[in-house]
Amino acid sequence: MINRLDLRGRSLSARELVEALPRAEVRVEDAAERVAPIIAAVRRRGADELRDLAERFDGVRPHHLRVPAEAFESALAGLDPLVREAIEETISRVRTVHRAQRPQDFVVDLADGAQVRQRWVPVGRVGLYVPGGLAVYPSSVVMNVVAAQEAGVPSLAVASPPQSENAGLPHPTILAACALLGVDEVYAVGGAQAVAMFAYGARGTEEQDGAVLCEPVNVVTGPGNVYVAAAKRLVRGVVGIDAEAGTTEIAILADGTAHPDHVAADLISQAEHDPAAASVLVTSSVELAGAVEARLKDRAEGTRHSDRVLQALAGPQSAIVLVDSVEQGIEVVDAYGAEHLEIQTADAAAVAERISNAGAIFVGPYSPVALGDYMAGSNHVLPTGGCAHFASGLGVHSFIKAVQVVEYTEQALGEIASKIVAFANAEDLPAHGEAVQVRF
Repeated sequence: MINRLDLRGRSLSARELVEALPRAEVRVEDAAERVAPIIAAVRRRGADELRDLAERFDGVRPHHLRVPAEAFESALAGLDPLVREAIEETISRVRTVHRAQRPQDFVVDLADGAQVRQRWVPVGRVGLYVPGGLAVYPSSVVMNVVAAQEAGVPSLAVASPPQSENAGLPHPTILAACALLGVDEVYAVGGAQAVAMFAYGARGTEEQDGAVLCEPVNVVTGPGNVYVAAAKRLVRGVVGIDAEAGTTEIAILADGTAHPDHVAADLISQAEHDPAAASVLVTSSVELAGAVEARLKDRAEGTRHSDRVLQALAGPQSAIVLVDSVEQGIEVVDAYGAEHLEIQTADAAAVAERISNAGAIFVGPYSPVALGDYMAGSNHVLPTGGCAHFASGLGVHSFIKAVQVVEYTEQALGEIASKIVAFANAEDLPAHGEAVQVRF
């Protein structure tokens, strides 16, 4: 059902370790070749191409690419009260955590009359992607929107795939979540084409959309499959992105103290997302590995999306990795750089402090990834595919930029003028020095 990789007794370099660990067969760079023509076509044809692509990939041709106001009202009215309560609780917890993320402005006085100030400024407009396909993700609406709102972004747009069951509009629960957050600019556009629309804007058709369907944004964020991640890679530089948040993955570092039912259930919880989802257990306990394998079989066959789960667990991206010790396990999970990393060891809190590369770390038996997907207060839009080595999860920082303000008096500049001239001459840029000298 799930592959085993035995690293016991092996001494691997950092590169060899990365190459040995399980990864999906479809890589972002491979997907980019298929995505590039889609981006080019959306840039060229706008709304017409978006409708053609929806018909091709989603099986429906939306009449309304921008969701009309009455659809939000209807979706909110039809929302199950318990689901509404759950969404509102998630909004509250996520907002509390993200409000604490706001960085502080500062002022530095380097000398009398020599001052540098730094202000944190939100970007002007963002495009927030919420995936559809095999599941419905109002939680991703919350994660994207709350982070942008707490950053102070003045203009927010959301895109989510159209559904044939909802007359070509996104899922009603997605629309209800947008309504609860006060977002009314939502597009029935999915996949790489949504990223292209946000990055470059899109012309509308006069009779259906007006002259302009969607204005371009400054930053595109949100999770998705490998094709969404590839599209974000291709438009990076035109717009900012959060990270390449592709198909989900979980790694669990566990020793013999871990409960096999907890471990198996958590591996399955992420395999449920997608047949390409990655579920990886790293353990120093052969007994735990065997027990988890047995529980995986029983649980996977009994869960609602068993076909999807079984395919994900059996794929090359999933494995049970045997190591000599928790110490070696730390090296392995740090090399893997998981989107979600659970620590289920005897000293989980101490182990967690030693991990540098993970989108989010879940400590102990009562902090499952499923908690982070909804109500932990943290953000569940996280870097995948090893991008946690250099990228952070979504947060307020994803939507702000630092602006430095420099203010010197004549005296303050005069005190260092000769040093600036010397530096400029050393770089063979004399005009730089002359721009200072001319003031005296």
